[in-house]
Amino acid sequence: MAEIRLSGVSKRWGSFIGVDKFDLTIPDREFLVLLGPSGCGKTTTMRMIAGLEDPTEGEILIDGKVVNDLEPKDRDVAMVFQSYALYPNMNVYENIRFPLRVRGSDPATHKEKVMRASAMVELDDFLHRKPAELSGGQRQRVALARAIVREPNVFLMDEPLSNLDAKLRVSTRAQIKNLSHELAVTTIYVTHDQIEAMTLADRVVVMEKGVVQQVGSPTEIYDRPANTFVASFIGNPAMNLMKGEVAGGTFRAPHTEIAGLSIGDGPVTLGFRAEDAEVAGEGGQITAPIYTLELLGDATMVSVRIGGALVSAKADKSFRAEIGDMVSIRIPAQICHLFDAETGARIGD
Repeated sequence: MAEIRLSGVSKRWGSFIGVDKFDLTIPDREFLVLLGPSGCGKTTTMRMIAGLEDPTEGEILIDGKVVNDLEPKDRDVAMVFQSYALYPNMNVYENIRFPLRVRGSDPATHKEKVMRASAMVELDDFLHRKPAELSGGQRQRVALARAIVREPNVFLMDEPLSNLDAKLRVSTRAQIKNLSHELAVTTIYVTHDQIEAMTLADRVVVMEKGVVQQVGSPTEIYDRPANTFVASFIGNPAMNLMKGEVAGGTFRAPHTEIAGLSIGDGPVTLGFRAEDAEVAGEGGQITAPIYTLELLGDATMVSVRIGGALVSAKADKSFRAEIGDMVSIRIPAQICHLFDAETGARIGD
């Protein structure tokens, strides 16, 4: 098992900064997700841990040992790639077995280890097939089994579900969650999909432009985003964000007036979650014409335009109205999040 520590790790290509002063300790057996949009530095961070990229500065330690100068094969990590990276000329059994052959482990133990890994990802009926005869989900499970069979100290997973369709993502995500519990191995998982991050992670690292924006449990990041970037990236739909002015404890923006806020006067960005608001007949803090309606099955998403931004609230699934109808949305002060209008940083506890 392994604790991983990144101390002041940066990666630069000329004047471009891919990762900037990354500091983090990942405890033994933790499932950590690096989350952010394309180009934020999450995959570069993983590749530096794996030894596929050299950090420009800083140290990477695995179990207290600096591994900056170690080859990837000597770091005792196993990586699952987005592209599966299977050998087309080998059947499933041989693909899973391949790391054992390369590492020169005792051939007498190969079958037992391969069958154990295969059973974990439910591939026993496909061991004789070639990768071309498998579905995308089955190929990804072969890649997982190949990583499992190595029995590494660290699993690294680089967007392993991005090539799968929506239904397969759900089932494979559940499988990865179960495997992480069974194997109890330190795991770093890279994704741009916040649903994957929220459902899989013990902790989430949200990144933007090479900089860590927030580190915390999924609940902490969802309930208390550190800034407007995190607020807008986490949640489906993302948190509603409105620019306006506070005077005498009351926030005002077009069509909007929310009283009872404990904050000084001045410009501010106010946020709230769609599921925390209530669509009402009248008496709400927002009154505006409906811009769009989305039927979600268990609810109806109602959106209005406030100062050029879309603001959404979840109504009951039986809610019925037409685009253009006036709607009232109740937003109690206690559900509101406040952010600095210039920096975007969270205000208050």
